[in-house]
Amino acid sequence: MLLGIDIGGTKCAVITGDDKGNVLTKKVIKTVDFGNTYKQIFALVREHENYDAIGISCGGPLDEEKGIILSPPNLPDWDRVNIVSDIKKEFGVPCKIRNDANACALAEHKFGAGVGSKNVVFLTFGTGLGAGLILDGKLYSGTNGNAGEVGHIRMENKGPIGFNKVGSFEGFCSGQGIRQLGEIFEKKAKAKGIIPKYSLIPNYTTKDIAECARLGDKTAIAVFNKCGTMLGKGLSIIVDTLNPEKIVIGSVYARCVDLLYKPMMKVMKKECIGVSLDVCEVVPAKLSENIGDVAALAVAVEAKNETR
Repeated sequence: MLLGIDIGGTKCAVITGDDKGNVLTKKVIKTVDFGNTYKQIFALVREHENYDAIGISCGGPLDEEKGIILSPPNLPDWDRVNIVSDIKKEFGVPCKIRNDANACALAEHKFGAGVGSKNVVFLTFGTGLGAGLILDGKLYSGTNGNAGEVGHIRMENKGPIGFNKVGSFEGFCSGQGIRQLGEIFEKKAKAKGIIPKYSLIPNYTTKDIAECARLGDKTAIAVFNKCGTMLGKGLSIIVDTLNPEKIVIGSVYARCVDLLYKPMMKVMKKECIGVSLDVCEVVPAKLSENIGDVAALAVAVEAKNETR
């Protein structure tokens, strides 16, 4: 049996499963202040016995080599937390940490849409945007585990804010980014005397904008066209730079393929090197809403195998 820990800004989970990515049990806690959350995670781990390794998935930045969490934006009070050494010391089993994009890339490569592919890029496309890179069949994480932070790339000088940068890839292509785009397009529409349907929904979300787009609301459609266009622009850089055979995109993209695929591909066909695009397939994540759990288990598999 393996044990996974998925650490997020709103909730954390401790999962048990096997080396084929099958989830057996899961317990979830709300992420509060660092001290209480950390204690609760360790308490949940103590409830289990006879596991071979522990894998941790957590938003970056991290130092994956040293096993340290370095104040991620969604976990600002987790400053230089030596979680891997703490777990090894208390529980005496192999342990490894990966940022969530790298962990999800491992999961999709081992158990999901990337099975059988040698070069895979996974994009989170959730609250934020990060990439996990499987190159020549192996995870490439960079010098200290921060490769693939494509969300930080500036796409335009103006636009929504993501990764603390105006006009970033994450600003245009993430759940929080689409929400900001909704506000930007709402203001433009209202200046022309148009009232978008989603603007009538209190505290509207990305899901609300998507539902209105599917009902034919032109402003909502424009929001997703802009997002899809910028997604295509960002993916074109990835295709031309890394020449992957598969790009797997999770979360918002997986739920909104119908709204994003056409504008995305329109840009990619124009911008990508043709021979590189010809061998690259863009697909939604196969593990879907279960990916965070399986990702933590995939890191546990990695930790277990490194001790052999």
